[in-house]
Amino acid sequence: MEQEIELSKSAGARHADDGPRPVSGSLRFQILGPLRIWRDDVELSAGPRQQGHLLALLLARAGRPISVSNLIELLWGEDAPTSATNVIHKYVGTLRRLMEPSLPLRATGSYLRRHGGGYLFAPGPGTLDLVRFRELTSAARASLALRDRDRALDSYVEALELWRGPAGDTYASGSAATSIFAALDREFLDVCVSATELAVSLNRSGRVLQPLRLAASMAALNEPVQASLISALGAAGHQAEALKVFRTVRSRLREDLGIDPGKTLEAAHRHVLTQATAEADAGQGQTVDRLPPEPLVRPAQLPPDLPTFVGRTEELATLSALRSGLGGTGRTGPLIVALDGMGGVGKSTLAAHFAHLVSGDFTDGQLYLDLRGDQTSDESVSAGDAVGSLLSSQGVHVSSIPETLAARVGTFRSLTASKSILVLLDNASDCAQVRSLLPNSPESLVLVTSRKPLVELAAIDGAHLLHLDPPDMRTARELVRRRLVSAPNRAMAGFSSPADILDEIIELCGRLPLALAILAGRLSARPRLALADVAAELRDGTQRLAAFSSSHSVRDPRAAFAWSYRQLSPDAARLFRLSSAAMAPGLSAAASASLSEQSPGVARASLRELADAALLDEDDKGRFTSHVLVKAYAQELFLTHEPAADRAAATTRLLQHYLHSAYRAAIVLAPERPIVAPSPAPAGVAPEQPTAYDEAMRWFEEHREVLPEAVRRAAEGDFGIAGWQLALSMQQWLRRSGRFHDWQDVMHVALASASDRGDQVGAAHVMCSLADSSSHLGAHEEALDLISSAQQIFAEHGLLAEQGVVHSTLHRIHTQLGQHRRALEENERALALNRAAGIEHCEIWASAAQGRSLVRLGALDAAMSCLEEALTRSEKSESTTDEADIRISMAECLSAMGDQHRAVEHLERAVDMAAEAQDRIGVFEASILLCEAHLCLDEVPGACRAWRQACDAMHAMQNGGTRNMRDKVCDMGDKLTEVTEFCPRSEDTQR
Repeated sequence: MEQEIELSKSAGARHADDGPRPVSGSLRFQILGPLRIWRDDVELSAGPRQQGHLLALLLARAGRPISVSNLIELLWGEDAPTSATNVIHKYVGTLRRLMEPSLPLRATGSYLRRHGGGYLFAPGPGTLDLVRFRELTSAARASLALRDRDRALDSYVEALELWRGPAGDTYASGSAATSIFAALDREFLDVCVSATELAVSLNRSGRVLQPLRLAASMAALNEPVQASLISALGAAGHQAEALKVFRTVRSRLREDLGIDPGKTLEAAHRHVLTQATAEADAGQGQTVDRLPPEPLVRPAQLPPDLPTFVGRTEELATLSALRSGLGGTGRTGPLIVALDGMGGVGKSTLAAHFAHLVSGDFTDGQLYLDLRGDQTSDESVSAGDAVGSLLSSQGVHVSSIPETLAARVGTFRSLTASKSILVLLDNASDCAQVRSLLPNSPESLVLVTSRKPLVELAAIDGAHLLHLDPPDMRTARELVRRRLVSAPNRAMAGFSSPADILDEIIELCGRLPLALAILAGRLSARPRLALADVAAELRDGTQRLAAFSSSHSVRDPRAAFAWSYRQLSPDAARLFRLSSAAMAPGLSAAASASLSEQSPGVARASLRELADAALLDEDDKGRFTSHVLVKAYAQELFLTHEPAADRAAATTRLLQHYLHSAYRAAIVLAPERPIVAPSPAPAGVAPEQPTAYDEAMRWFEEHREVLPEAVRRAAEGDFGIAGWQLALSMQQWLRRSGRFHDWQDVMHVALASASDRGDQVGAAHVMCSLADSSSHLGAHEEALDLISSAQQIFAEHGLLAEQGVVHSTLHRIHTQLGQHRRALEENERALALNRAAGIEHCEIWASAAQGRSLVRLGALDAAMSCLEEALTRSEKSESTTDEADIRISMAECLSAMGDQHRAVEHLERAVDMAAEAQDRIGVFEASILLCEAHLCLDEVPGACRAWRQACDAMHAMQNGGTRNMRDKVCDMGDKLTEVTEFCPRSEDTQR
């Protein structure tokens, strides 16, 4: 469905003469407005709408990868077709050829690069206007830091002139990608406001009027932008136009939103009116006097610094760096830093510590207010009471504090104008509680702590967000040590117990400072309490939080988590309880949907809510995990609020999710090797469905820790899940990625489970897999015993296809043992059984296996005939996963015939195909043979490259590959050393 890319049809090619073009270069892109592309000054079309949309997304995220799954969601949302992945690959290929017409087929090119499971656009110097815009705005800020305001304004204006309209133009609306383009527009709007403030202060507001008018047209209800336009027009002498803009905006706000203009717009309006009045008064010889505010008592309200404070080096460095930029020119409001994190992580402690470190820099005092946002809504401090408290702190008498919130806020801002004040707002519940408490001074610093990230405060007020995680182990140890430094001798003796016990206790506390502080208090109060007893108490996950409970009203972790839990919606609260049933290392959004019986959209919304509440944390792979103590709290709720039947059903749904998702991924990896299909997924389970080979391999890689745990969970409980089916679904991935020991471990668990439950057929399937993995590890006798037991069971049950698998496995084992005639006999039996069972792909396997054995027996012509037949059949089939192995065998045959050149060709192709299939064993085997073939041709550089390639493939496997592989690498390294000065690395040749 690929469509040709055509040049624009205006005179064959339309030149960009209606606005500033991207910076010079052979290929240039515009995303700051309508999407446009030029090559050698000739404008190109981006092609069909969806193809253009894809390019616009990649340009908007220039330098940052977007996964294919995210691209699908951004382009199609819930309506993605089954061919979405292939469509994206097709679009990328077409765009690459558009950008670089001479690019060879399937080459990556210079711009659209593959990155992990997705793509990124790598802009060259001067190729993308967005990059240039950000360079210029950074240069402007750097000039402001150096107090070169004229140069800063020049950079700002040059940056703003790059914008031609809303970013992405028609691609920016009506899709899931709207927020990406809107974020670019916000960059433009923010720079417009900053540039206007600078231009007005330099009396050169006319320079920013054109981009300001564009910004105002793009954001008709954005008050800072409209206020900037009003200010710039007034400063440029266009008071009438400025007043007209104000009236228009005021009318829109009232009609569209039902609100009056905010303080920013009102202030700009008053300023324009004042300018007009001042000009009139100046004409009559009058002057206007303004009285300065009355001086206030210097407050010093910070809570005491914690004497045992330790660590947080990186966070303190970040805070210091932000503080050092407070005096830079161009700032019109206070520096705001909002610290967020889970309850008990130490936000208040860090904020108070840093506040004390810099308190001397704020000559007009320090204000502190506990907003009690971690309490119930009745107990938290209202905005009106909070402002009233701050006014009292500034020396305003209670009788003089205004009644309304708006009046109180206005008074507070008037009192703090041009002051140098530090404000610490602790335990904020949301942005609305904070915004009324911001001082009206660019010389001030505001520190805010909150359980959840105050995104709105960052978006509207320019706050810097700083997330706090629990400290590292070293800091956690020092925290406990400092807490115990004054404890009785027995406590200190306990502290000197073996380090592994203390470290275990710290990890069982999740390194949470609040938990460690409470535990240190217990040890100080009970000096005879041994650390081993504390560790034993903490090991029971269902009772772990009881170790921190107290009858003395001490705020413990459970109370901290309970507040966050009570704020959740019913859907998020239920998912939080069920999340305690998750297996390490965490839940994906898809698994969460099956666990909770929610739709994917509702599950994602619940996960976002839990992440905002700091009850779950999302990692870089999209998995959601919880702190060890938070999980213990979720488990308490799970056991208390969920009936036993519901608990079992939730775990069953989760295991079914992994079973059916793994099965579908396994079918994609090896459609020609069908495995036993599980029973249909029960209602509420929505398995993941990888459709492409890369997606299936990536799915297994992302779940490499979860799946073995799921097999163990299925083996331990009565959840109606056959653990051996899940284990077998992992086999092809485990083999191709070289995870031999994981392969053995998971199959041993599955075999024990099947045997305990009397499932003979399931046990036989696992025995076949174990025999295969054992033969790779050189345990051939063990493999033969296992396969013999499996053969007997399959024969008793009359399972033909399974018996075919047995004999195919026996062929491989006897081949490794050098018993090639016996291997041929086993292959013939396998072929007959597979034909009888109707296995279509068996002819390819049989021909390849026969050829492989004949090569070893010296029947080279017959071997080549079999292998060529297998290769022909493989190339005609939909699956090409066997082709690399066939070519390796052909290369062995050709080498034996003395045709090393053709052998090299087949081996190089085999390496490429195995690498594409992410088959590390195939890459290794082909590379080792390629090294030997190059040596036979005296092509030493090629041999060295192939040897290192084999080393890389081997080291990428679990435990550095098998002993047999290491021996091959060492032997080949010795041969290379004999013929050249090449010296293998010691780690590559270590046996």
